[in-house]
Amino acid sequence: MSIVLETTELHVSYGPIRALRGISLSVEQGETVAIVGANGAGKTTLMHALSGVLPIASGAARFLGHDIRTAAAHTLARSGMLHIPEGRGTLQNMRVEENLRLAWEIRPTQTGFEDAIQVVFERFPRLAERREQLAGNLSGGEQQMLAIGRALINRPTLLLVDEPSMGLSPLFAQEVFQVLAELRDSGMTILLVEQNVRSALSLAHRAYVLSHGAFTASGEAAAMAEDPAVVAGYLGHRKATSVGMTP
Repeated sequence: MSIVLETTELHVSYGPIRALRGISLSVEQGETVAIVGANGAGKTTLMHALSGVLPIASGAARFLGHDIRTAAAHTLARSGMLHIPEGRGTLQNMRVEENLRLAWEIRPTQTGFEDAIQVVFERFPRLAERREQLAGNLSGGEQQMLAIGRALINRPTLLLVDEPSMGLSPLFAQEVFQVLAELRDSGMTILLVEQNVRSALSLAHRAYVLSHGAFTASGEAAAMAEDPAVVAGYLGHRKATSVGMTP
């Protein structure tokens, strides 16, 4: 499989503070990779750097041949990198349909917007019911559905998902992870940051542990879920449960 995203010795700073130190990772086509770690470890900073939102101080980062250090965020988006940020990233004062249309316009389909939006509505019937509603009036779970719907309509080559379960009820979080599992099984390439380590390791093929801006461990997600150090640090001494994982 070809490598979609790769970084080597990536460093990101906030003034004198080194937020990320020597980050090297890779994501192959069709792979789901999770980045787990405590709050403040630098997970969201890494996602912002990879999507072109934050400047990279040193090191290399490439997405499908694009040098992330010099490429504009909109160039990366048009090339197929879609970032669902922490907090959903929906446009609160625009209707559900308008949010989806803006996402579609980044990478229009030949069949047209109405055909594309039906794919989203088939997966999320609640969004169809709220087509004319302002995004800001949706519940937290519905806003996350809309954020994922924007990703679906955009047909990403690489989906960056930052804390998809944050602020959601257990029921909505389970539904969101089920959709992510379906996207994974369809062959979509996903890089996931998630506070619920159990769910993240259940979803991913591989994972990295981030601590104080540096990776401290990496490997197959299933094996990491059984690793005593990871279990003790993040899983509360309990085994991970699966989230729609296929063999």
